[in-house]
Amino acid sequence: MLIMNPSKISFMLMMMLGTLISIMSNSWPATWIGLEINLLSFIPLMYTKKNIFSSEASMKYFIIQALASSLMLIIIILSTMIPNLIYNNSLMQSMTAIPLMMKMGAAPFHMWFPTVMEGLSWMNCLILMTWQKIAPMTIMSYLNIQSWLIYMTSIMSVMIGSIGGLNQTSTRKIMAYSSINHMGWMILTMMMSEMLWQIYLTVYSIISLTLMIIFMNFSGNQMNQLMFKSKSPIMKAILLMNLLSLGGLPPFLGFLPKWLVIQLTIQQNSVAIILMMVLTTLITLFYYIQLGMTTFMMNSNQMKWNHQKKMIINHNIIMTLSMISLFSLPLYSILFLIL
Repeated sequence: MLIMNPSKISFMLMMMLGTLISIMSNSWPATWIGLEINLLSFIPLMYTKKNIFSSEASMKYFIIQALASSLMLIIIILSTMIPNLIYNNSLMQSMTAIPLMMKMGAAPFHMWFPTVMEGLSWMNCLILMTWQKIAPMTIMSYLNIQSWLIYMTSIMSVMIGSIGGLNQTSTRKIMAYSSINHMGWMILTMMMSEMLWQIYLTVYSIISLTLMIIFMNFSGNQMNQLMFKSKSPIMKAILLMNLLSLGGLPPFLGFLPKWLVIQLTIQQNSVAIILMMVLTTLITLFYYIQLGMTTFMMNSNQMKWNHQKKMIINHNIIMTLSMISLFSLPLYSILFLIL
C-alpha cells in the first residue's frame, strides 16, 4: 500500500485549503493568497529523493507560478486603483484570465507543463493534472468572460495537445499533452455551463486516476516499458480501454462530457468551432491507440532495470475504477431516458 509520512499529509491538506480559500473568497487579495498557499504547499510534495529530476521540476514550476502570481497581483492592484474597471472592461477581464491560463498550463502558455510532468512522480502528476486546475478554472468561470481570447485558447489547447503527443515515447509527456487537450475542452465548456465543466473535470479525474495507478504499478515511464509479461492480459485490456475512454470514444465514460459539450455547442450555433475541436481531438486517439496496442499486442520479458516488485495498489481498486470508467455511460443513458 501507498504510505505517506505526516509532513506530506499536512502539506496536502494545506494545498487543499489554499484551493478552497481561492474558490470561496469574495475579494481578489484573498483569492491571490489562496493561490499562493496552494503553490507553496504543493512544491514540498513535488520533491522526492527517489527521483533526481524532481528538484528541477519543482524549480520550473515555482518560477512559472511565481510569474503568473506576480502578473495577477499587478492586475489586482490596477483594478483597485481604478474601481470597477475589471468588471466593466472586457480587456481587463481578458488580462485577468492570462495569469490563470499560465497557472493551468493552457496554450499558448503550455511550454512548462510537459517538462514539469516529466520530473514528477505519478501521484504528483495526477495532482498537477486534476486538483491544481480547480482553483484557476473556477476563478475564470466567475469572471464569465465572453472574448475571442477564450475561444483561441480553447482551440490552440486542443490542437497543441493533439499534435504535441504524436512523437512522444514518455508516458508522462503523453499524459501531459492529453491534459492540455482536455483543458481546451474544459475552457470552452466553462463559457457555456458551470455545471458541465465540473462534470467534465470529474470524469477526466476518474479516468486519469485509473491510468496513473496502472502506470504506477507497472513502472510505465516509457512506452516500451509497458510491454510487461503476458501473465497480465486483463490489465493490458483494461489499460487499452481506459486510454480509449480518455480519448472520448463511445461507449466509454470519457465520451459523456464530450457528448454533452457537443450537444450544448450545437444548440448555441457554434458548429464550426466544435467541428474543428472534434476533428483535432481525433488525433489524440492515434497516440492513445499506439500506446495501448503496443502494450496489448507485444510481450516482453521483464527488463533488468525494471525488476519485479510488489503491487503498490491492490488490483481490486484498479478493477473498481475501471468498471466506473468503462460502464457508466450506458447507465447514464438509461437514467437520461427515465428522467
